[in-house]
Amino acid sequence: MLKLRHGVVVGNDPAHPASAPMQRVEVEVGGERRPALADTALIGPCEAGDEVVVNVEARDLALGSGGFDLVHVNLTRGLTGETSPEAHVMKLNYTSLQHAVLPVERERLAVPLGRPAAVFSLHGQLAPLAWALAQARPGARVGYVQTAGGALPGALSDTVRELRVRGLLADHVTAGAAYGGAREAITTAGGVHDGIAERGWDVALVGPGPGILGSGSALGHGGIVALDSAHAALALGCPTVLVARMSEGDARERHRGISHHTRIVLELLLAPVTLPVPAGAPIGLADDLEAARARGHEVHDAEADVDGYRSSGLPSRTMGRELDEDRLFFAAALAAGTATAALLP
Repeated sequence: MLKLRHGVVVGNDPAHPASAPMQRVEVEVGGERRPALADTALIGPCEAGDEVVVNVEARDLALGSGGFDLVHVNLTRGLTGETSPEAHVMKLNYTSLQHAVLPVERERLAVPLGRPAAVFSLHGQLAPLAWALAQARPGARVGYVQTAGGALPGALSDTVRELRVRGLLADHVTAGAAYGGAREAITTAGGVHDGIAERGWDVALVGPGPGILGSGSALGHGGIVALDSAHAALALGCPTVLVARMSEGDARERHRGISHHTRIVLELLLAPVTLPVPAGAPIGLADDLEAARARGHEVHDAEADVDGYRSSGLPSRTMGRELDEDRLFFAAALAAGTATAALLP
C-alpha cells in the first residue's frame, strides 16, 4: 500500500519557489518537520498553511535518493486541475496520478534517420556528455530523450535546466513512463524519431533521469534501460554510441573499471554499437574491451578534456564522489561526447 500521511506546509525554500517546476517545501507530519518536493506542473503549487497528503516511503527507508517526501495532493488548492483539450494520451496511466498529454508521435515514419544517438545509463553522465559534444561541434542541435530507469518527473533535474540555459541542450522529451519534459513521447523510439526527423536535432542523447533503480543483480537495475534505448536508436538508423559507465573510485567491485551495468548491455545487444574509451584509460580494462570487440562492437579511444570540464562549472559529482575522486567516470562520458560529435556529417 502507498505510505501516505496527512501534513501541513510550514515553509518554502526560496531557491525553489512555487513558480519552479519542482517546488521544495517543508511539511509538518505527525509533529515532525520534513523536507518535501511538489511537482507543480502535476499537482500545483504549495503555500504555507496548505493541507497536503505526502508519500513518506522513500525518506522513511533512508534511500540514497529519498531525503525528502513527495507531495501527493494539495487538499487546499490542488483539486481544480484541468487538462488541455488537445491532450489525449495518458501518462502514469491507471495510477492515481494519471494525466493526459499531447504526444510527439506522428503517423509519418522516416528511416533511416542517419543522425547519431548517444545512449547512457546514469543521469550523471548527461552533463559531461553534452559538454564534450558541444566543445567538439559548437552549434550542434542536441536533444535529450529522458527514459525510465531513474526518476520519472522531467522537472526533477537541475542538470537539464542548466544545460538548456547554456544552450547545450535544445530540447527535452520525456518518454514512456517519464513525464513532464518540454514535450512528451509515448515511446523512446517515438521521441528519438520526432526529435531528429521533425525537430531537426543533430544528435539525440538518450538516458534516464536522476537517481537509479538498483538491486545489485545482473538485470535488476535501471541501467539496463540502455539496452532498449540502443536497440530503438539502431532500428531507426542512428549510428549509436554507448556511454560506458566506468569508475576508479566506486567501492563496489562490480562498478570498478567498466561497470557491470555497461558489460551486461554489451553482452545482450543484438547489433554492434560504438564504445568510446577515454585515451589513457587504465590498462585493467583490456579484458572487458576485448570481450566487447569479440561481440562486434567498435571500441576506440577518444579525447576526454577532464580539466576543461572541471572549469565549466557543470555538475562534477557522481554517487557522492567529487570529480577528482572518480576521474574515470567523467572521462568516459566526455570521451563519448567527443566520439558522438565525430559521427556528425
